[in-house]
Amino acid sequence: MRKILKKLFAPASASLSSKVLGDLPEWNLDDLFPGIDSDFLKNLLERTDAQAKLLNTKYSGKIGNISASDLAKVIVEYEEIDESLARIMSYASLVYAADMSDQESGRFYQSMQEQVTDIATQLLFLTLEINKIDDPTMKRNLADNALAKFEPWLRDVRALRPHQLSDDIERLLLEKQVVGKSAWIRLFDETMADLRFEVELITGTKTYTSAEVFNLLSDKNNSIRKAAAISIGKVLADNARVFTLITNTLAKDKEVEDKWRQFKEPVSSRNLSNFVEDDVVHALVTSVKERFPDLSHRYYALKARWFGSDHLNYWDRNAPLPDNNEPIIPWHDAVDTVLESYRRFSPKLADIGKDFFDNDWIDAPVRDGKSPGAFAHPTVPSVHPYLLLNYQGKTRDVMTLAHELGHGVHQVLAGSQGHLMSDTPLTLAETASVFGEMLTFRKMLDDTSDVLKRRVMLASKIEDMINTVV
Repeated sequence: MRKILKKLFAPASASLSSKVLGDLPEWNLDDLFPGIDSDFLKNLLERTDAQAKLLNTKYSGKIGNISASDLAKVIVEYEEIDESLARIMSYASLVYAADMSDQESGRFYQSMQEQVTDIATQLLFLTLEINKIDDPTMKRNLADNALAKFEPWLRDVRALRPHQLSDDIERLLLEKQVVGKSAWIRLFDETMADLRFEVELITGTKTYTSAEVFNLLSDKNNSIRKAAAISIGKVLADNARVFTLITNTLAKDKEVEDKWRQFKEPVSSRNLSNFVEDDVVHALVTSVKERFPDLSHRYYALKARWFGSDHLNYWDRNAPLPDNNEPIIPWHDAVDTVLESYRRFSPKLADIGKDFFDNDWIDAPVRDGKSPGAFAHPTVPSVHPYLLLNYQGKTRDVMTLAHELGHGVHQVLAGSQGHLMSDTPLTLAETASVFGEMLTFRKMLDDTSDVLKRRVMLASKIEDMINTVV
């Protein structure tokens, strides 16, 4: 969700032809599975289901009484099964993200969710029973070298101990997720992908996808920005009823679960998953709010003066500055810029990043039904990550490429830790991506000597940071 919102409110340009942007890559998902009806996928589902049932039969109800070395062996078996499930769901979600309006993709995604959830239910006993082991016993168990390897994963699992419910309730919450929270999120995604925005231009009325129309808000032409903003307001208002229902339902669903798990605040569960204290996040939020007047307010007042006005129209918040003559950046130039920026810091970083461009691990074009925004999906360590973009040739799109590639390189490097140990909380993951983004920005800024162009670049970066943080 964060990536979708960031892209929607930090847009680039309208969709452009391949003649301007060059040949944009589309990912090849065969490294995960050769097709949605492939024997490989079918056989893996059947094998994983059998493995999960066998593990459950052998060890359910016994985890607290087995030796540390045996627990390590169980975790190794669990990791293999869980990685297979993650591979299946990674594939299903990427197929779905490529075209959310396609009924077959939606059917496949739903089917995989249901089957994977059924299998995962057989594995739920392990983490529940691990959390029933008292701290002194677990500390003694971790003296075993084989189990000590998984200490960070065990720490993360056991962080949820104070909020764990009974086995039956935990199983119910897991099984209902497909028709509960996940279903409402899917409804939001598909609704956004299906929206079409009619924009009245001098040349006539044109129809855009959500990714394209939000990008018009950074068009050089004020009348185009205004027309796009009016269309956005109308279409979203026309769909306010369904978006309100989705938001309120998800909020109530979270409130109910948080109450049962006895989380102090709505943000507490998210903070726990990111391993950051509530007080730290509150301090961050308070500090950002206190700086509204002398940062974001002051910047927008300055931008209004650059536009020759006392106030900034809402459709001009992400508008290019009046002296911005930024050309469209072809894909191959964007790739060169990002890789050169990475290489200037670390050749190894650039070499890993280059694999994404050489091996069809990126899906870059804007398409009807495609997920808006951008993301990096780690899939599983035994394969490799994939990146989704909606590239349209602006400097912000180059920054997005650098950002998501930062995630991708980090995910490749973390893969050597294994499936259970390579997962990264948001607080660390975004450090890697923003670092890659800033490497690229610094290089582009250092390569620019023109004062006006540097002001344009700095203004754009400030706006990106305001959109991300504020």
